[in-house]
Amino acid sequence: MRTIVIGIAAFLALFFIVAATLAQMGMMGDRGMMRGDGMMRGQGMMNMSMIRHRYVMMNGVGKAYASKTNPLPPTPSKIASGESLYTGNCAACHGASGRGDGEAGKSLNPRPANIAAFSKMPMASDGYLYWTIAEGGAPLGTAMPVFKAVLSEEQIWEIILYLRRL
Repeated sequence: MRTIVIGIAAFLALFFIVAATLAQMGMMGDRGMMRGDGMMRGQGMMNMSMIRHRYVMMNGVGKAYASKTNPLPPTPSKIASGESLYTGNCAACHGASGRGDGEAGKSLNPRPANIAAFSKMPMASDGYLYWTIAEGGAPLGTAMPVFKAVLSEEQIWEIILYLRRL
């Protein structure tokens, strides 16, 4: 009997630890896993693109992008240019503040990523961000447009400078 009680107590403790962890990561509650519009729609921790993350973990970013580093200095004029480019090309889906809450992105599945938070994470190298913008959702089958034919290399780097400031 004592073994059963200890087992039940351990199970409940583990359950509450997992539930608390998921709640802290934003996977439960009004926009989380429990309603089906968080993890279940391709988004997870802080509205990051789990589809893109999984793809990169399995396939990498690709040789053309992996070692890229931003050659532009983060001057006020370059950042302002990046903000203007972001507003014109990205904000409709990703939102004015980059949280993935833009009006045009509300009906997309998966939802646009919270790039304000993600752009500061270790995985978000310059090469990763450049690849994400240049190739868009094409490698993943998502609705993000491909920007490599629309934006110049310098414009993509300016957007990345701005993203780092969100």
